[in-house]
Amino acid sequence: MKIGYFTLTDNPIEYGDTRKDPNQMVLDLAEQGIYSEDLGFHSFWVPEHHFSALGILPSPSILLTHVAAKTKRIKLAPATVLLPASHPIKIAEEYALLDLLSNGRAIFSAGRGYDKREYDVFGVDFNKSREIFFEGLDIVQKAWRQDTISYQGEYYSFPEVQLTPKPVQDHLPIYVAAFSEPSITKAAEMGENVIFAPFAANMVFGTMENAINAFNDLSNQHGFTGKKSSCSYFIGIADSKEEEEKIKQRMLKYFTGLVPAFPEDPSTAPPNIRYFAEIVENLKSLTTSDLSDKSIIVGDAEYVTEKLKEIEKTGLDEVILYFDFGGLSHRETLEQMERFAKHVMPHFNQEEALVR
Repeated sequence: MKIGYFTLTDNPIEYGDTRKDPNQMVLDLAEQGIYSEDLGFHSFWVPEHHFSALGILPSPSILLTHVAAKTKRIKLAPATVLLPASHPIKIAEEYALLDLLSNGRAIFSAGRGYDKREYDVFGVDFNKSREIFFEGLDIVQKAWRQDTISYQGEYYSFPEVQLTPKPVQDHLPIYVAAFSEPSITKAAEMGENVIFAPFAANMVFGTMENAINAFNDLSNQHGFTGKKSSCSYFIGIADSKEEEEKIKQRMLKYFTGLVPAFPEDPSTAPPNIRYFAEIVENLKSLTTSDLSDKSIIVGDAEYVTEKLKEIEKTGLDEVILYFDFGGLSHRETLEQMERFAKHVMPHFNQEEALVR
């Protein structure tokens, strides 16, 4: 199982006086990306979020290109592109360019998001997010694999164009961020990979292993073999119960900013994301004792290693780990990354690891 670095750059208004300076956060994130390579992480995943509604990074491709210029090995990925907010041809161009400038290190991940506030600003119909997203993904897929592309769809229509530059990789890896069974089914039908959120995989399929097996079965049914599954987890290495409690408190803080991004009223939420509304009340009432290793892995290095070994057995190709949620400082984030690289990563055959 490969291990990557992941963040959502959470810094919402709900954090009040503890909010970070967004400009400094972006500079710190670039440093974390470069350091991820030094520590031996396989990949570096950054989000797309707008207006500090949740996160503060509006263009993952720009930051990833900056990191590409200062690294040589680490894979570079968005987690994830809010595809309905941009024209898919423009996105296809940007990530083909990232792949060229990084010499074939780009991974592409896209989703339709869950925050209506972002859709409203960009003038996109939130109620049709699923349809718009998959039509856009179809365009990105074809733009990279065909010499030229024209399109006549319900939401996008354009004459024949030629994409330049082309990706260095023959098939730029594409991951669909899938929280629901219909999205997983559609990703399998299109022959792409999938990236799960653990709470969604467990809620919909019962276990992560069930989710992966369901996706593999669906992919095989459509004639696609060898498709990959990734998943994100909150992570924290703690040497005491007090430190463990602080990490869990940060996760509850993260939820205070996440809840406003989700639709709260099932009667008004689009059917394809109504399940988000169903979990809002649960998130509001959570305590640290309610947090389980189905979403957050926190404990000493031995415990973290044990839990990740259990996840590895599910068949997951890669786990991407979220260290800095809930306002963890840049210095403390680097320290957590170092502790993980020194005490946990060597157990996962990460050949690139430099810290011993």
